[in-house]
Amino acid sequence: MNAILLQAIQQAKVLELRYHGYLRIVEPHAYGRDKGGDEILRCYQTSGGSESGERVGWKLLKIREACSFHLTDTSFSVRPEYKRNDKAMNHVFAQL
Repeated sequence: MNAILLQAIQQAKVLELRYHGYLRIVEPHAYGRDKGGDEILRCYQTSGGSESGERVGWKLLKIREACSFHLTDTSFSVRPEYKRNDKAMNHVFAQL
């Protein structure tokens, strides 16, 4: 379990991370484990790169494919379209 991700969600702080070689700025909303046992993060990306070319929007990231987690001082509000108890997660470690 990643302590920085837990803290970011508990404090509603923006995260900077690297995923598939791209710097991404994200608002983490839920962190848990999927049915395959992988740790995953449901987040809203506000800027940065993406393999798909979609630089803004909802993302589901596999933590083992991410690195360089940096907690920023910037706070965010829960996105109105966010739904708790993400169906992609078998077990939720933290959620807004």
